[in-house]
Amino acid sequence: MPPHTDLRLTLLNPWQRDFPLVREPFAQIADAQGLTTEEVLDGYARLRQEGALSRIGGVFAGNAGGAALLAAMAVPPERLDAVAAVVSSHPGVNHNYQREHHYNLWFVMTGQDDAPVRAAMRSLEEATGLSALQLRMQRAYRIDLGFDLRGSTAPAPMAAAREATPVLDADRPLAALLEDGLPLVPRPYDAWAQALDRTPESVLHTLQQWLDQGTVRRIGAIVRHHELGFDANAMTVFNIPDAEVDNCGEALARVTGVTLAYRRERAEGWPYNLYCMVHGRDRAAVRDVIARAIAEAGLAQYSHEVLFSCRRFKQTGPRRFRALPEAAAPSAATPEVLDAVAG
Repeated sequence: MPPHTDLRLTLLNPWQRDFPLVREPFAQIADAQGLTTEEVLDGYARLRQEGALSRIGGVFAGNAGGAALLAAMAVPPERLDAVAAVVSSHPGVNHNYQREHHYNLWFVMTGQDDAPVRAAMRSLEEATGLSALQLRMQRAYRIDLGFDLRGSTAPAPMAAAREATPVLDADRPLAALLEDGLPLVPRPYDAWAQALDRTPESVLHTLQQWLDQGTVRRIGAIVRHHELGFDANAMTVFNIPDAEVDNCGEALARVTGVTLAYRRERAEGWPYNLYCMVHGRDRAAVRDVIARAIAEAGLAQYSHEVLFSCRRFKQTGPRRFRALPEAAAPSAATPEVLDAVAG
């Protein structure tokens, strides 16, 4: 890799979407960036090792298949580290954050369908002795995280989310591979084709079809925003009348700087049904986007709360298309941690 090359701007910034769907995608990127295929592959490997790159894979639409649940626990501060360790040890949990709120531990549980996700939540409640808010998504207005690494917040919004065609049962093994990410080899789609007993052309056709149908929102470099300097993020929640929430959510998703916007179920003691995420390089930039979003989307009249994250316990890719281990319980936690959780 030439010494003057900024790997993050060269290999991440332009390739977070529209990743080449050709037999030799890394060779095509090399041609576009004036590099060799070996330099591109080595560069992605270095970025992954540094933590800036999570994977090169796909972001599926919310209704493309599988199940996911946002959950929150109100954990006594003295037990937070122990409870977070138990939650993070569950293989279905792909995000786990501390946020500044009475409900201070927020995580996402994923699985192939709703039943194992609910069962996994019960196992965590039993293991920790704490009940959890369980907030299923009802509609996504914007669900993609893409960052211009030269800016202080996210770039202009992507196209509005649309209804997606679900993944066919026969294609779930390919969807699981796309969740895991491309192998860093010259012909990665060929490797998938061999593993699935399909042709490379069939694999590429299905991936393109998913993009065309909205099943997959994008295929590209999935970055880890903390490692790239976007380590200030806040979730803002609103209590919107049900008859008005879709209009408000669509308006919110159009605001530059908003990275996620979606509607979720309410829960007992939790009246909020509209959510948005803003990621930035510092709190001031995030607060500016939130204030502008409230004004531009006409949300000032509705009650809301802003929950900044203060610690990240876990961030991995979702597992909506791969079966979790049977009886997946928080067994990865040490006996000492479980003793602490039990109080």
